[in-house]
Amino acid sequence: MKIAIIGGGPGGYVAAIRAAQLGAAVTLIEENKLGGTCLNVGCIPTKALLHTAELYDQALHGADCGIQANVSLDFSKAMESKTKIVNKLVGGVTGLMKANNVKVMSGKASFVDNATIEIAGAGERQQLTADKFIIASGSVPVMPPIPGLSAPRCIDSTGALTLTAVPKSMVIIGGGVIGVEMATMYSALGCNVTIVEMFDRILPLMDRELALMLQANLLKDGVNIYTSSKLVSIEKDINIQAPSGALALNAEKVLVSIGRKPNIDGLALDKAGVNTANGRITVNNKQETSAANMYAIGDCTGGIMLAHAASAHGEVAAENACGHSAIFDGRTIPSCVYTRVELASVGLSEEQAQVQGIDYVAGRFPLAANGKSLIMNADGIVKIIAGKQYGEVLGVHIYAPRATELIAEGALAIRLEATVDELIDTIHAHPTVGESVREAALQVYNRALHIPNKAARKA
Repeated sequence: MKIAIIGGGPGGYVAAIRAAQLGAAVTLIEENKLGGTCLNVGCIPTKALLHTAELYDQALHGADCGIQANVSLDFSKAMESKTKIVNKLVGGVTGLMKANNVKVMSGKASFVDNATIEIAGAGERQQLTADKFIIASGSVPVMPPIPGLSAPRCIDSTGALTLTAVPKSMVIIGGGVIGVEMATMYSALGCNVTIVEMFDRILPLMDRELALMLQANLLKDGVNIYTSSKLVSIEKDINIQAPSGALALNAEKVLVSIGRKPNIDGLALDKAGVNTANGRITVNNKQETSAANMYAIGDCTGGIMLAHAASAHGEVAAENACGHSAIFDGRTIPSCVYTRVELASVGLSEEQAQVQGIDYVAGRFPLAANGKSLIMNADGIVKIIAGKQYGEVLGVHIYAPRATELIAEGALAIRLEATVDELIDTIHAHPTVGESVREAALQVYNRALHIPNKAARKA
C-alpha cells in the first residue's frame, strides 16, 4: 500500500507515522518546514514567547512575594530561545520520519488525476503515484479587503512572532484566541495593546461567563478593548467604528488576527474528484472525501482549527486508508487559551446547551476559595455543565492557572460518559488547582465544601 500525504504539519506527520506503523509505504510532501504552522509559526513559538512574558511579569512583581530584583528584558535573547525550541522540535519530527521510514519530499503538490500528484520544488517538477492520498494542507491567515492593510506596519501572527523589538504600541484586530494570546504576551512585555473585536466580547466561541472574566482581567492589566467594533481603514490613523461612533487609534504595529482559512488553492482538487464547499474540503467522520481513495484532515477541512484536532484526524485517516475502521469523535476536543491565567474548555457551554434545548445544571467553584490559586496570585473559576436527569458531564470550563493542563480531566470525563458523582468520588490532591474540579462537581448538587453554602447546610 502506497500512501502520499500532502502537508507535514501536526495532522500530516502524525498520519504519516500511523500509516507507517500499519505497514504502508509512506511519502510525505511538505512545501516549507516539517511541523507546519503550529510548530514553526504558531502554537510552539507563541507559547515560548508567552513563557518569557510570564517569567518577566512574575519577576517584575516578585516584591509581592518577597523577591527584590532589578529586571530587564533582552528581547533578542527571548527570540533566540524561541527559535532554538522550534528548531529542536522540527529536528525531532525529522527524526521521527526517518525512524518510521517515511520518505519526505520538499515542494508544492497538486493533483494530476486521482492517482497522481505533481511536486514542484527546487526548480524541478516530478510526479508521484500512490494508492491512497491524505490531504493535510493546513490553513493561512485571513486578510480582509480593508484599505491600508498593505502598509508595512500591518502584520499577521507570523510577523508578530518575528519582530526584532517589542513595539511601543499595537492594535490587534480580532479578539479570538490568537489575538488574545498576542495581547497577553506583548502587554506583559511592555507594549501598549488595544484589541478591536467585532463581537460583543472577546473569545466569542468560548463560554461567555469565563470569557467575560478574562476580558475584565485584561482590562485590569492595561489592555484596551473595543468590542462590537470593526476596522474601517488604515491611514495615518487606524480608523474603527465603535458603538460610541468613529474612532481614530494610533499604533506602531497593527496585528490582523481575524482568523484563518483552509489552504487549498493550487491543489487542483477537481482533477482528483475531491469536492469542496465554502472554501474547505468536505469530509465525513472517517475523514473520507468524495473521492474513494482520498482523505483530508486538519485545517483544510474547516471546522475547529486546532493542532490536536488535526493530529486526531490524521490517526483516523491513516487507519482507514490502511483498511481499518476508525471514526473521529470531536466531543472531546479541548479549546485552550494561553493567557496569564489560562482558559480551557471541552464539551458544551451553557449557551450551546440552551440552544440545543438540553436540560442541564451548572456547578461553579471560584478560585478565590482555592489555596493553590491564592499562592499563585490568580483568580478564576471552574464550571461544570451536567445533564439534569442523570448528572452526566456535558462540558467543563476552566479559567485558572494551568487550565490547559487540567482540561484533560474534563475531556476524559466526557469520553467515558462519566457523571459528576464519579468526579466527586475521585479523590483530588491538596493543595492543587485541580481540586477545584471536584468542588465544581459538588456544586452541581449545591454541596461545595469550601465556599459558604446555606442550601448545602440545610440538605
